[in-house]
Parts: sequence; C-alpha cells; structure tokens
Amino acid sequence: MVLHLFYFLVFPGLLFAGIVGGLLSWFDRKVTAWVQFRRGPVLMQPFYDVMKLLLVKETIVPARGSVITFLAAPVAGLFGASVSAVLILLPAFGISAGFRGDIIVIFYLLTIPSLSWAIGALASANPLAAVGASREIKLLIGFELTLLLIFAAVILKSGMTISLYEIIALQQENRVLAGSLSGILLFVAMIFCVQAKMGMVPFDIAEAETELSEGAFIEFSGPPYALIKITKYIMLFVLTALVAVLLLGGLPVDGISLLWSLLKILSVALLLVLIRNTNPRVKIGQAMRFFFIWMNGLVIIAIILSYFGL
Repeated sequence: MVLHLFYFLVFPGLLFAGIVGGLLSWFDRKVTAWVQFRRGPVLMQPFYDVMKLLLVKETIVPARGSVITFLAAPVAGLFGASVSAVLILLPAFGISAGFRGDIIVIFYLLTIPSLSWAIGALASANPLAAVGASREIKLLIGFELTLLLIFAAVILKSGMTISLYEIIALQQENRVLAGSLSGILLFVAMIFCVQAKMGMVPFDIAEAETELSEGAFIEFSGPPYALIKITKYIMLFVLTALVAVLLLGGLPVDGISLLWSLLKILSVALLLVLIRNTNPRVKIGQAMRFFFIWMNGLVIIAIILSYFGL
C-alpha cells in the first residue's frame, strides 16, 4: 500500500510527472518565443505560475451553478492524469509493479481530464464556458476514435498483446513500431491526437482565447485553476511518453539509454510545438472532419499494412 501511494504521489506519479511536465511546458513556451523572435520565460516560470495561483490568487466560485461539481472537476482531472502517469511511466522505465496496467485502461483514464473540465465548465453556469465545454466534447468524440484505432493497430503489430510491458519488450527485441511504413502512419496520426487532447493549436477550439476567453476555464481561478495547470503539465509529459512507449521503444533509463530517452521526449515535444506555431486554429467542424475522414482513414490504411507485415 505504501509503495502504491509512493508511485501515485511521488514517482512516477503526481510530483515527478508534474515537475517534468512543467519543464516541458517551459520548453514549449521557450521554443514558441524563439519562433516568434522573443526571449521567452525563465526556466522556473511554469512553477511560479502554479505557486502564484496556489498561494496568492483567491478562489472565486460562480454565484449560479453547482459549487461542489465546479470545485471537484479539477481534482478529478488531476487524479486521472496522475494515475495515467503511473500506469504509463512504470512500464516505460522498466519498473515492475503489482498492477500491470494495459492500454485499454490507459485509454479510459486519459479521457478523465477532458471530461472533468467539460463537466466543471457546465457546472459554472457561464455561457462562454458552456460553449467551450460543448466544443471540448465534440473534439473528444472526433479524436478518441482515432486514438482507439491507433491502439488497435499497435495491438495488432505487437502480436495481439495489450500489455505495455510486452509491447515495449517486443520493440526492444526487434525494432520500434515507428520503423515500418504502417508505424510511420500511426506516428503521424498519434501526434495529431496528442495535439488535440492537449488542446494545442490548431485544436485549441475549446479554449480559443480570442473568442471564448479561455472557454471551459473562464470561471476557474486560484487553487482550482492551479490544479488544472498541473494536470496540463502532467498530460504534456504523459502523452509524449505514451508516443515513445507505443511507437518508439519505450524510455529505458539505464546508462546511455537515458540520453536517448530524453531525446525521444524532447523530439516529440518539439514536433508538437512546431505544429502549434505554424498552423491557424481550425473550426470545430473542420477538426471533426479532419479526424473522422483523414486521420481515421490514415490509421485504417496502417492497420491494413500491418496485416500484411508492412
């Protein structure tokens, strides 16, 4: 029990994933600044933002709406992200645990933050938040099917196993899944799914600062909003790690492999940042068509290629 709490609260869960995710958030903002010919924030800026929200800013609760649901939503989102971090990073680092989390469980856990934010937005009784929540759910419907098909393709390419430990072991014994034609297609689709799940441009439709003033998060302030920021930090790290685990052979931390694992994380994060800074925001209808038609089609082609060993 103590070991499980350590996994959840310290490593590789809440504390570790939050710190690494904060550093990745700084990397995101720094690269964005360089692309825009700015200096960018200092290394500790993401943590300063969280501490300011936790210790300085007050929590303002909407006068109309469900207070309990509104305040519980960020907690639920943080819980889902932290458990996902444990179940993804333990296999990624080669640490054996009592519960061998498979990718089906992880698929459901990764939906908790988005759903909780949408529920919290609806509980605030703010019309702009309601629009943001509506867009969040529609976007979720769009990319979750693509993500599920990607998981199905990975299972097919890994000999019909749903264990992350076995998927990583197979890649380390043979070659990474992204080293094949079908794997490349899956990698492309996975990157766009991560982009959408993180709400990054061009899929920041639910927040849309210039239209909805942060949309689903417009009523959150103080510690509840700090929890949302920490959840986003964790999700940024967890989702980049998931790409590395499913398609790039995991994240071994022994010897020189640690540097290679770090390079994988930074490369995926850099790709996300570059896409974010070179594309305009799309409309919700365009985003859903993009996933339903193009990304689903791309993954189906990858599944067919996988069936023929390509």
